[in-house]
Amino acid sequence: MKNIRLLLQHWEHNGKLLRIRKEVDPHFELGAVVKSDKAKHPLLFEKVKGYSSPMVVGLGANKELTAESMGMQVTELLPRLIEAIVSPTPTKRVEHAPVHENVVTGRFDLKDLFPICTYYALDNGQFYVSGVLVVKGEDGRKRYTSIRRMQYLGGNRTGILISSPELREYVNSVEQRGEALEIAVMFGVVPAVVLASQISTYLFHVDKLDVASTLLKQPLEVVRCKTVDLEVLAEAEVVFEGRILPQVRELEGPFGELGGYYGPQTSQPVVEFSAVTYRNDPVWQTILPASYEEKIPMAIAREITLLSSVRQVVPGVQDVHITLGGVGRYHAVIRIRKQSEGDGKQALLAAFASDKDLKHVVVVDEDVNLFDPLDVEWAIATRVQADMDLFIVPGAKGSPLEPSHNLRGVTAKMGIDATYPMAEAEHYRRTYIPGQDDIDLSQYL
Repeated sequence: MKNIRLLLQHWEHNGKLLRIRKEVDPHFELGAVVKSDKAKHPLLFEKVKGYSSPMVVGLGANKELTAESMGMQVTELLPRLIEAIVSPTPTKRVEHAPVHENVVTGRFDLKDLFPICTYYALDNGQFYVSGVLVVKGEDGRKRYTSIRRMQYLGGNRTGILISSPELREYVNSVEQRGEALEIAVMFGVVPAVVLASQISTYLFHVDKLDVASTLLKQPLEVVRCKTVDLEVLAEAEVVFEGRILPQVRELEGPFGELGGYYGPQTSQPVVEFSAVTYRNDPVWQTILPASYEEKIPMAIAREITLLSSVRQVVPGVQDVHITLGGVGRYHAVIRIRKQSEGDGKQALLAAFASDKDLKHVVVVDEDVNLFDPLDVEWAIATRVQADMDLFIVPGAKGSPLEPSHNLRGVTAKMGIDATYPMAEAEHYRRTYIPGQDDIDLSQYL
C-alpha cells in the first residue's frame, strides 16, 4: 500500500487499527497513550487538543505490522530489502499531486498548522520526530532521505539534528560555500519509505525512494516542490519545504533519545521553511521516540550490513538479528551452520568490524531460534564456558547515543560464542517429543 490512507483502511478492515476517540493533549498525554499500547497496534487519534487534523502513530509499531504494510511476511523483510537495494525501481514524476491540494507560503507559524508534541519530562521543547528529510545528493540528481528530528523554534523555524556523518559532511561543505541547503520534509508516509530511509548511503549508493518503490512493487509517484528544487512523494500527507541556513546555530535538546536516556544539549543548524503543502483532510503523523517504531527500521537496515559482513568470512551464516532490547543497535544474535571450529569467533569478529555501534554479540547454532530471547539464553547457559567462549575487546569505538560509552569516549565489545564443539555434537542433542509441533491444545479441552 503506497499511502497511509490505504494502509489505515486495510487495518481498520481487519480490526488492527485502534481509534482513540477521547481528546488528547500533544504535551505528554499523547505519548503516554502510545506507550501504554506497548507497540501492539497502529493508533489513530481523532482529536488532538488545539487542532482539527487526526494523528496516526504506530504504522510500523512492530515487525508484523511493518511487513504487512508491504504485503510480506516478517521472514521476508531482510531478503526483500536486500533485493530492493540491488534492484531499485525508479520513481515516476507527475505534474499534479494530492500533497499540493493546499499550499501555504508567505508568513506562517508552523505551530498553527499541525500538532507539535512534547514527549518526555525533560525534553527542551516541542519536536517533530517522524519527518523524512529529502535533500539532493552532491551529484545533483540522486535523492538522499533520512529521518531527522527538528525542534520547534517559533514561527517558520526549527533546529535540525544532523547525526549522520555523511550528511553532516555534505551540510558542512554547502555551508562553507556560504549557501543554504534546500530540504523538504515529508510527513504521513508508509513504513516502506521509512525503512528505506534507514539504509546506509555510504555503503549502498542508491536512491532510497527507488528502494521503497521496489519494496512496494510499484514505482512511487513524486512531484516537484513549490519553493525548492526537490522532489517529494505525491501522496505524502504533508510536506515542509525550506533551507538549512548557513552559519546559523541554535541550542537543541535535551531530548529523550533512542537508548531511553536524555541526549545532551548541543548547537545545531537551523531550518527556515518557505512553504507547507498538504492534502485535503490531512492525516498528521508522529513516532514515539525510543519506541519500537523508531528502532525497527534502524535494526533491519543494520542487519543487512551485518549479514553481508559475516557472510564474507563464515559461509555457513544463516540469519542475523539485531535485538530491540539492545535498542536496535547494540546487541546482535547470529545463527550459523558451523562447518569448522573457529566459525563462531570469526563471525563475532566480522560482526564488530561491520558496525561500530554493536556492543554485545552472541553466535548460536542452527538449532537455536535467534528471535527467541529464552532460546538464546538457554544456548548461553548450556553451551558457554566463559574462559573459552567469551572475549572482550577494550577501548573500541562505540555509539555516542549510549551513555556508558560517553564516560570514556570508547566502548568495550563482548563476543559470546554459544555454539557447541563439533566433536561433541552427541552431547548436545536437544530433547524433542515426536508430534509436539502439531498439537492443537484446544482439541484436547
